[in-house]
Amino acid sequence: MHITNLISQYFGKFAKKEFPTFIQKIINASYVKLMGLDMSEFKHSRYYKSLNDLFTRELILKREIDKSSDIIISPADSLITECGILSEDIALQIKGMEYSVEELLTFYCTDNFEKIKNGSFMNFYLSPKDYHRYHAPCDFKLNKLIHVPGKLYPVNLKYLNKEFELFVQNERVILECENNGKLFYMVFVGALNVGQMVFEFENRVETNTDAKEIKVYNYDNIEITKGECLGYFKMGSTVVMLWEKDSVQIDDLLNKNIKFGQRIGKM
Repeated sequence: MHITNLISQYFGKFAKKEFPTFIQKIINASYVKLMGLDMSEFKHSRYYKSLNDLFTRELILKREIDKSSDIIISPADSLITECGILSEDIALQIKGMEYSVEELLTFYCTDNFEKIKNGSFMNFYLSPKDYHRYHAPCDFKLNKLIHVPGKLYPVNLKYLNKEFELFVQNERVILECENNGKLFYMVFVGALNVGQMVFEFENRVETNTDAKEIKVYNYDNIEITKGECLGYFKMGSTVVMLWEKDSVQIDDLLNKNIKFGQRIGKM
């Protein structure tokens, strides 16, 4: 097991432990202050029974989203670290650091590689202070989920600038999606101290374990509604979105902090 996976497993055990109420309140309040969490849309930190409970907090104030069928919304609160058009199958994890989309998606998506070439991409980095739930960016049909075990390098800007093909090395979960016949992918990338990636529609997925083999889950009748919660990271990480060529026009949001529900492009 890689050292980053081992560290993440131990941190995960600490984060899910429910300490006595008095101690937990101190832990939660300290984390909120240290990381600068904005709790205005959530319950007060004292009400969360563990750090995991705080990390995966639900919104108690509902956000308004544009329900127009042609508008794509951000799946998460995040920083856009890269976005643009693929060069054949090459995307950027950050300026000057490239990776192969074919390697990212694995051979289980081979039939669709030609559709994705020269398509659009956008990288969403969720920091430890962000809201950690991820949502549907539009209405879509879910075709398959692919779980790829791997390392758990940090995905912050420092590591994006120095670790070659970081997204390809790290553990990830890939969703193959379809909107009005057009293909897009959502790739959820694990990271250091991400105890788990959870998907509410698929409880068979277990991340940050000793698993070595890729697992694929195919679906026939799962329809997801725009804004619907797909799941959550237990700590910050990254979502990569990839769209079929000429299917979307993404907004120029490079280096912008955005919120779940905010427009990121148009079909």
